[in-house]
Amino acid sequence: MLSRTADNLFWLSRYVERAENMARLMEMGYRMALMPAAGDGNRSEWASVLSASGCAQGYDPDMPLRQAEVTDYLIFNRDNPSSILNCFENARANARAMRTAITAEMWEALNNALMELRRTAMHNLAKTDLPEFIDWVKRQGALFRGATDSTILRNDGYDFIRLGIFIERADNTARLLDVKYYVLLPETSMVGDGVDNYQWTTVLRAASSLRAFHWVYRDDYSPYRIAHFLILNPFSPRSLAHCSEQITNHLEHLARHYGQRSPVHSLAVETYSLLTQSQMEEIFSQGLHEFLSDFLKRNQTLSSAIAETYYFGGQ
Repeated sequence: MLSRTADNLFWLSRYVERAENMARLMEMGYRMALMPAAGDGNRSEWASVLSASGCAQGYDPDMPLRQAEVTDYLIFNRDNPSSILNCFENARANARAMRTAITAEMWEALNNALMELRRTAMHNLAKTDLPEFIDWVKRQGALFRGATDSTILRNDGYDFIRLGIFIERADNTARLLDVKYYVLLPETSMVGDGVDNYQWTTVLRAASSLRAFHWVYRDDYSPYRIAHFLILNPFSPRSLAHCSEQITNHLEHLARHYGQRSPVHSLAVETYSLLTQSQMEEIFSQGLHEFLSDFLKRNQTLSSAIAETYYFGGQ
């Protein structure tokens, strides 16, 4: 496969996943802001979402940190490279660049989502009913993944698509958990109280993992169990361990397909081994924020190594 096509497939799936993940971050901020004891209105929650999203640097410091302004920046702002609109625009641009490498169903799912997002009605929906807009974005991500999984060949192109998905998903799960850190940072007295417990379950809801968590841990919604489910549980589809396992597997597929291994494979195995050998006691002792920050750096290094190994350009 041409490196340009591999690059387009990798980033196509990353952008679609990123759009959905940005919606999940907003869902978490929205639910946390509903708590009456969550500080001065909804300032801290939306500031936390900005910090965890990695988009805070580009946000106008003169703009208030309220739902309307922050969500508009994260959804429609053209100057924010990770806004949901820009993610769908970039995803379609990558799809168009290698139109013959994807199926008609994949193109239609992506193109229809962008066309609908551009309509004025979607702007109004985001302002008047943010939860419904968030659900719409998540449905578009699920529709694209469904079209991909049910129609595309299981060749090296599929591996690049899956690599993009799980690199981006691992990044998002770590950021969702880190929102919890940013929210409680100013008010450590809230740790362990009712607000704290509600915010932890909000992490599960934003990750679409509440029902799956209940199947495993029943009603034990403790921070320890929730963090374990989203970090170390290999059966949780959005956990760091599961994402790292999938990344390792698809890199192994590529190594067999191309008949050679490279340092990126060892790097992926190292990250996966770190997660499989870690214990939650050690992670909480080290500091959850510190652990997540280290993982985000490792994930970014792995993403860059994939690009270097397969001669991608940067996007």
